[in-house]
Amino acid sequence: MTARTKYAEGEPCWADLQTPDVAAAKNFYATVFGWTYEDLPTPDGRSFARAFMNGQLVAVIAPQNPLQQAARTHAQWNIYLACSDAAATVQDAGHAGGTAEFGPETVGDTGVLAFLRPPGGGTTGIWQAGTHAGSHLYDEPGALAWAELSTPEPQAAVGFLQQLFGHEVTEYPQDDGGSYSTLLVQGGEVAGVVPAEAGEEAGWQIYFGVADLTAAVQSAVAAGGGILVEPDDHPGNGSLATIRDAQGGILNLIQVQG
Repeated sequence: MTARTKYAEGEPCWADLQTPDVAAAKNFYATVFGWTYEDLPTPDGRSFARAFMNGQLVAVIAPQNPLQQAARTHAQWNIYLACSDAAATVQDAGHAGGTAEFGPETVGDTGVLAFLRPPGGGTTGIWQAGTHAGSHLYDEPGALAWAELSTPEPQAAVGFLQQLFGHEVTEYPQDDGGSYSTLLVQGGEVAGVVPAEAGEEAGWQIYFGVADLTAAVQSAVAAGGGILVEPDDHPGNGSLATIRDAQGGILNLIQVQG
């Protein structure tokens, strides 16, 4: 287990959960992953939780903002791509065919965040590191392991991300005639872009690693969650499942070597 201290431009570096019930979400993900927590206050008097796996920071569970609360939206996982200059990336978003949804906003000395919308949709967080570079673990049990954007405009989204972050791209033809695109940083695949199914809204699918996929799915159900995509009958490394937590947050699980 090697702690990550930096991420390259365009790499998924961080994920956080906005939820209507922080305490319930903490219990759920502690059951699924074995996370421990540090609770910290928010400026409005509530609290958020920093999640740790074996003492390494891997995620944050935060309360929803007032607009989300008023709309009674379900819990939502957000993904962030590393960037060296959030302000410049936000300015470039419009020229690349997307829009800036929020920010840039400085978060103390930890870094600068913003949210962008690629053509076709799918809110995308960006993170300019300060004292916080991102998840201390990657592609390990209990930590962020992969992310892919599902969108009705995959080629436009790929072009948008390439223009902002300089990704190289590999295309994998699919049996249905479409293509699965992977984004590369320094020669390694870091994320995917997949065509959305008919009627499906654009959005990022976020994957966290688990050492035992079957056990993790069973734990999710026992903690009050649901299964959206069942794991393989005999899961091995790379096998997938999709779960929904008790507040509606959707997360993919992928079996990885511990």
